[in-house]
Amino acid sequence: AYCYHGQTLLASDKCGEAIRSLQESEKFFAKAEALCKEYGETRGPGTTAKPSGHLFFRKLGSLIKNTLEKCQRENGFIYFQKVPAEAPQLELKANYGLVEPVPFEFPALNAHWTPETLAAFDLTKRPKDDAAKPKPDEEVKPLKEPDIKPQKDSGCQIS
Repeated sequence: AYCYHGQTLLASDKCGEAIRSLQESEKFFAKAEALCKEYGETRGPGTTAKPSGHLFFRKLGSLIKNTLEKCQRENGFIYFQKVPAEAPQLELKANYGLVEPVPFEFPALNAHWTPETLAAFDLTKRPKDDAAKPKPDEEVKPLKEPDIKPQKDSGCQIS
């Protein structure tokens, strides 16, 4: 998020804040990379996933590095802005590109669902059923298979 926020700040000519945002992004990326390598070396059941080798993770590292170098280069030649000591705040509430969620409400209960009707579904009052017991396996009798021989005269003709 800091990486993409830094790109947005650079586009709006706030190069000093963009540099600080990208430095923060670089710090979090290094921490995530260490955790990913530790996760990849963990032994256990299941497939061994290596998140640090994932395409998104590899692209993000080079994107952070390249954008930070670009910001520092442009700040040295064009903007000459001071890099703040504190990272800029991220806007956590998106105000574009998203649809407002519709609050979910349960529909009203039908008049047929009364407390008496619901009490009738008490499973503790069900009759004892012997069908739940497993039946002993019956012995399967072998069947005699007919002797099938290929026939030359099947009645089919190729014309």
